Amino acid sequence: MRPIAAALVALALTAGSTKLSAAAPAAEMWLTTADESQKLAVQPMLSPTGPATGDEAVTIDSSRRFQRMHGFGAAMTDASAELFSRLPADKRRAIMAELFGRKNGGLGLSFTRLTVGASDFSRTHYSYDDTPGNAPDPGLRYFSIAPARKYVLPRVREALAINPKLKVMISPWSPPAWMKTTKSLIQGQLLSEYYPAFANYLARTVQAFGRDGVPVSMVTIQNEPDFEPGDYPGMRVNPPERAIIIGRHVGPTFRALGLKTQILDYDHNWDKPELPLAVLADSRARAYIAGVAWHCYNGDVPAQSPVHDAYRDKDAWQTECSGGEWGPHFGETLGWMTDKLIIGVANNWGRGSLTWNLALDTQHGPHHGGCADCRGVVTIDPASGAITRNVEYFVLGHASRFVLPGAYRIATVKRGDGVEAAAFLNPDGSRVAILHRTSAGAPLTIAIDGQRFAMPLAAGSVVTVRWSAGRR
Repeated sequence: MRPIAAALVALALTAGSTKLSAAAPAAEMWLTTADESQKLAVQPMLSPTGPATGDEAVTIDSSRRFQRMHGFGAAMTDASAELFSRLPADKRRAIMAELFGRKNGGLGLSFTRLTVGASDFSRTHYSYDDTPGNAPDPGLRYFSIAPARKYVLPRVREALAINPKLKVMISPWSPPAWMKTTKSLIQGQLLSEYYPAFANYLARTVQAFGRDGVPVSMVTIQNEPDFEPGDYPGMRVNPPERAIIIGRHVGPTFRALGLKTQILDYDHNWDKPELPLAVLADSRARAYIAGVAWHCYNGDVPAQSPVHDAYRDKDAWQTECSGGEWGPHFGETLGWMTDKLIIGVANNWGRGSLTWNLALDTQHGPHHGGCADCRGVVTIDPASGAITRNVEYFVLGHASRFVLPGAYRIATVKRGDGVEAAAFLNPDGSRVAILHRTSAGAPLTIAIDGQRFAMPLAAGSVVTVRWSAGRR
């Protein structure tokens, strides 16, 4: 028996000899350690050691409820969808069920992101309205989502069949080249005379995806609008332009067509919260904006809170964060991603969190430009079909398997700096805590429902604890 398992059994036996009420809650636990000896591994049931004393490292208060969560997941990029599609059918069905379902220990991913046209994780650069000779096409006569029909939409339909609560968002990396100052998918800005055509382009995409069985819940008008990549599709759209495009074109077009797809602003890093604030300050744009999308590559997750506090009716969503070979150490990435993408996003008003590619191959692709050392949630070897579950898999799993769509974030109070924590109340009444032990010390203590729990937890470990509603 592993040392931590033996210690937990000893704790449970000690707790069993303590005279507690029959209604005292017991908890299930799943553990991932920095040394990889345990990965989302079930632990012995955890019983209370006595009444709460008020000095616990973490106190959970289910009566204080905040935003409702939807879920956690990763992007079904062209690269990811192609890799899944090329697997043998039985192996593909098994990994899709494992990722999107909750049976037999599945992750239950319930949030994904699709690209509108190509990203750097596409084999070629394209849009949904490429024209002969790059001729202007404001009537969108050449519009077609044929590239998405090859791999992406079939895989998303498969995921939706497994998890009907899967929320789908979409983001363009570039509009068609003929709409832009560069006349290229790479770099440039959107020409103002094509603002109406661009709004229709996005609307047509939402409609076409819906007809193909993939309803779109949310859209952003541009991936990373404060960045113009030099070797893959992209475009700069500053805040005044975004306010005009959303407030006078995309928003009114969606409303006129009866589209219920929500519009999110920004879709870029935590380091410049003043950019979404500038768009939200425009009353016409603000009327159509449901929330703000954030990326993780610069800045820090607390930036989400001042924007939410300024516009409390606007949701926050974390919509891209990739792991990669720049972070090769399992334990370091486990801790950082758990702190930022799970605990930090939730505690700063996020309703959901996405990593980037759901799957990549052993060469970090397929891709065309852009990131050459990104890592997927899983790695698929095209030659053998072998599937490797990466650290991102376990980070997401600690949340997605246990925090159900519709859960409330509930209050946590920390004492000291040795732990990061977030807690949730599920629609079925179960309570879930996700904890990252950041430094070594005495057994970690938690208070909930007036009871005290203690667990020996090595530094760097991540644990999910669930109290069943029936055991309260």
